[in-house]
Amino acid sequence: QVQLVESGGGLVQPGGSLRLSCAASGFTFSDYNGAWYRQAPGKERELVAAITSTGGTINYADSVKGRFTISRDNAKNTVYLQMNSLKPEDTAAYYCNVVSLYERRQYWGQGTQVTVSS
Repeated sequence: QVQLVESGGGLVQPGGSLRLSCAASGFTFSDYNGAWYRQAPGKERELVAAITSTGGTINYADSVKGRFTISRDNAKNTVYLQMNSLKPEDTAAYYCNVVSLYERRQYWGQGTQVTVSS
């Protein structure tokens, strides 16, 4: 059974930090590129950060460059998003996504809410 389980969201004050985790099971995690997306109310889902299967290539949305760090641990089947210097505009539901290198297949997590507010 394929699962992507996100954790680490919550309420944080502006300037604070959170670390999101996405634990994968039920498939060969190292055969998938990983990414984090977010969706704020009334807005389209947007790509926040992406990482290749080996972690060799990483990309960020301009809005989070220098503040967020994506990483993965293939031994733990987990992808992370470290979020620092959080701003109110970072408030959104954050979703983990993985895309297969070899098949037309991708999986999504259920989402975790991040709220940045004083």
